Amino acid sequence: MPHSTTKELILGIMVGTTGISLLLLWYHKVRNPRTAMNLPKFLSLGNVFGSATLQDEMHNGQGTAAIFQGRQLQILEKLNELLTNMEELKEEIRILKETIPKLEEYVHGELGRKTAAHRISPQHRARKRRLATAQSSGTSNSSEEAESEGGYITANTDTEEQSFPVLQALNTHTEELNLDVLLQRADHLRMNEFSKMESFELLWDHKEKFRDEIEFIWRFARAYGDMYEISTNTQEKKHYANIGKTLGEKAITRAPMNGHCHLWYAVLCGYVSEFEGLQNKINYGHQFKEHLDKAIELLPEEPFLYYLKGRYCYAVSRLTWIEKKMAATLFGKIPSSTTQEALQNFLKVEDLCPGFSKINYMFLAKCSMDLKQTEDAVKFCDLAMLLPSVTREDKDAEDEVKKISSTLKR
Repeated sequence: MPHSTTKELILGIMVGTTGISLLLLWYHKVRNPRTAMNLPKFLSLGNVFGSATLQDEMHNGQGTAAIFQGRQLQILEKLNELLTNMEELKEEIRILKETIPKLEEYVHGELGRKTAAHRISPQHRARKRRLATAQSSGTSNSSEEAESEGGYITANTDTEEQSFPVLQALNTHTEELNLDVLLQRADHLRMNEFSKMESFELLWDHKEKFRDEIEFIWRFARAYGDMYEISTNTQEKKHYANIGKTLGEKAITRAPMNGHCHLWYAVLCGYVSEFEGLQNKINYGHQFKEHLDKAIELLPEEPFLYYLKGRYCYAVSRLTWIEKKMAATLFGKIPSSTTQEALQNFLKVEDLCPGFSKINYMFLAKCSMDLKQTEDAVKFCDLAMLLPSVTREDKDAEDEVKKISSTLKR
């Protein structure tokens, strides 16, 4: 074959290869324009072919054509890199578009939690200092025991933080009070929803002096329950619930015939259960019922106890099959109750203390509606709306009453 013909053939093969490469690139872009083309294998084959061709052409003195093909491959690489970068940029823009609308809500939420924690938590002001002290001492709490904020030795739970050393008194100038005056003042402060924190702090400041007095212990446990209710921070709610439950355990151990000890231990078991799985929830529910019944036996005229029992009966009447099965497995019997039983307990509250609370009227309305007692349901909704909304629980109850009223009017 003449030398000129060979050169033309080689050149034709190179041009044809380049055309095919460009055609493949165009095809991939048209077939899937939103996805960058994956070219590693394609490029490696091109390099091999180009290398073989280059050797052949160098042998035939055609270096210019090889350089031309090399530049084409470089262009393909750049195009692929550009497409890849564009797809990454599109994805980042998409994520930003989804995130930005939520940013303001997130920032407000974070600021709200920090403000609430600083405002409501007596131990929050000293937590960093305490943690730093605990770390610098090089000691760690036992997995079995830790000293609680209440100044008592407690068993750690899964939900309890293990880095809460004892705080100093909240107030540097604590007025010395005898026990009777202290308890009267704490009870009086607690009657006002906005003074419950002050009642807690008052008891806190005297915990070392009266730590072994049973009337002090159950009130201190109750105060931790109040702080649980006031707090909006999940970790602090856990903390208050666990410390309060520990105090409640101490109270019922030392005074098994004191109804208030059983009452507040039952309440704090309920609070702790909010952070537990199904099995522990059922276990705490069993403890709640046991100590609630004991408290009713010891304090038969306390309306709050019947409200709590009404809540328990109402919740049990709505247990799912799996929850009942789990309870039967743990305790040998399935917990049972009815809406009618719940209604009777809420009515008992009203008998002992008319206008006891907005939320009691709300549950009376719910039970009446479930039992198709429409006139009674409407009556209890109206009574609920006559009471002021003071606490967060009151506001939630009012919203629920409005929903019940709307349902009843249909």
